[in-house]
Amino acid sequence: MAVLIYLEHEEGAIKKSSLEAVSYGKTLAESLGTEALAVGLGSISTGEWAHVGHAGASKGYHVTDERLNAGVILAHAAAVSQVFEHAGAEILVLAKSSLGDAVAARLSVKLQAALVSNVVALPDLSDGFQVKRSIFTGKAFAVTAVKTPKKILAIKKNILDIRQDRHDITIEKFAVTLGEKAFSAKITGTDKAEGEISLPEADIVVSGGRGLKGPENWGIIEDLAKAFGAATGCSKPVSDLNWRPHHEHVGQTGIKVSPSLYVAVGISGAIQHLAGVNSSKKILVINKDPDAPFFKSADYGVVGDAFEVLPKLTEAIKAIK
Repeated sequence: MAVLIYLEHEEGAIKKSSLEAVSYGKTLAESLGTEALAVGLGSISTGEWAHVGHAGASKGYHVTDERLNAGVILAHAAAVSQVFEHAGAEILVLAKSSLGDAVAARLSVKLQAALVSNVVALPDLSDGFQVKRSIFTGKAFAVTAVKTPKKILAIKKNILDIRQDRHDITIEKFAVTLGEKAFSAKITGTDKAEGEISLPEADIVVSGGRGLKGPENWGIIEDLAKAFGAATGCSKPVSDLNWRPHHEHVGQTGIKVSPSLYVAVGISGAIQHLAGVNSSKKILVINKDPDAPFFKSADYGVVGDAFEVLPKLTEAIKAIK
């Protein structure tokens, strides 16, 4: 009845969200009296597998087929299902993401497993298997009772800290059978968002809105982000005005983020924007309008002119570091 965790990586580096999934899977496995296993597809270095062990997995199945590096959904689902059956697992844990969502949906059919997405807490095992998940773009929660023998849990980011168990992980190279049908979909090109830090994976995000008055003033956002080691984002009106590229648009119709800290500068806080950031652990709002709706959702707020506040905040962060 092992718990298997599906790992995502980018150019061989395991994503932070997947390490969170490993720690979630390990804690769940302890509750069930079983072990936490991990499956990684494609090119992953030994050093990256060590991180997986530190996060809680006792064993990793490494499917080294380099064709899997591209993230073809059908192939990933086929490979993971074979490892799942081989390991005798009954629960699959993975991070909720664009790739994870697509793979999980196909695995649910392949494995005849119940799929619960947007999971925000460890299951309640006191009366069966009940899972808390967020619904209505994070505005409410639901508790789902899962009664099937096999289960798939897609967890949201930042619901559990990454463990530091510091034990070694055993790696087994695992060969899967993948026919041409698994690669019937071809990825012909990939355009990556510019910037050093991926917005969906960022631990800190600094976003700007129309309060910045124009693209020529974005330097203060970038300076603060650099001081924090953060990714930059923006509100929808900003991307619509072409002040910033559309891949930085954070919100219900843009990128949904779940950082440890979200800094909103000159953003009023429309409901569509809040839907994309309400999974953040902490929200800091900086706005000169004390009646800006965003302050109602903020953990911290600064009423002040961004052009005065941000340079001082940036220097303070640099001094601390």
